[in-house]
Amino acid sequence: MIIAAAAHASHTTATLQRIAVIAIAVLVFALVFELVRRRALMERYALLWLLAAIVLVVLALWRGLLTKISGELGIYTPTNALFAAGFVFVTTLLLHFSLVISRLSEQNKVLAQRLALLDERVGEADRAAAAAQAPPSAVSKH
Repeated sequence: MIIAAAAHASHTTATLQRIAVIAIAVLVFALVFELVRRRALMERYALLWLLAAIVLVVLALWRGLLTKISGELGIYTPTNALFAAGFVFVTTLLLHFSLVISRLSEQNKVLAQRLALLDERVGEADRAAAAAQAPPSAVSKH
């Protein structure tokens, strides 16, 4: 009787966990679509998050898939396999964003340098135009 109750509680907990994972994945889908609609998130980044949500739904719906994958990879528990996959996903995401930030930082530096050169040219042109329009007596005093 105790074993049956424990098995039932374990089954109920597993079902609740699956429902929670599916709900989280649906929330991620909705959030990503809303952010893309508001143009707060670019489509190329949205695809990455949508793929992650799809993987979560597939793992939640296909009961033995995570166990099969963890067994094939030699990982003792499916939970550890899920954490390892999450770690790889987040690490890849961080590396990608580091590359994007580095590229944008370099572009920002070049843009600031070009703006400074352009500002200097405009200043020289303004000074030359002012000198050309100044009366001859004002030019000789300086």
